[in-house]
Amino acid sequence: MINNNFRRWRTIVLLFLFLVMITFTILSTSNQQIPAALLGGKEQPSPADWVSEKQIKVYPDRVILDVPHALWAGFTNTNSMDPLLDEQSNALEIKPDSGEQIQVGDVIAYKTNLGVIIHRVIEKNTDQQGIYYTVKGDNSTFADPVKVRFADVQGVVVAVIY
Repeated sequence: MINNNFRRWRTIVLLFLFLVMITFTILSTSNQQIPAALLGGKEQPSPADWVSEKQIKVYPDRVILDVPHALWAGFTNTNSMDPLLDEQSNALEIKPDSGEQIQVGDVIAYKTNLGVIIHRVIEKNTDQQGIYYTVKGDNSTFADPVKVRFADVQGVVVAVIY
């Protein structure tokens, strides 16, 4: 009796694993991405679509990003945005027209008394003074201890170039 139950469960588990392998094989050969949720990942807020596909031109010998008023950004080795940004990364930033444009998931550069900090927006709220953002480094445990106002925002990272 125990031997039959063991065989039945073993067959079910093997069948399940076979179906999972077939699913991954079909997805990988069809050039589809495997959802991270299947592998234990969870949805995270991503940056807004600041650069449209029409603004990106790819040629055999060059790539052209048609991003008006873009600014170059470099980074220091703080490790707060690892693995997305590090001291050898380069990026393009643009200055949004209004605070409403900045969304949760965007990576912003904002001015402080200590210099410019580049962190991800994890919350967007409003108080008596208007819109403010709560930001945190991707590799940081805690959110930054300030309410970031639109007037402090230097730019939004719209492209990272490694």
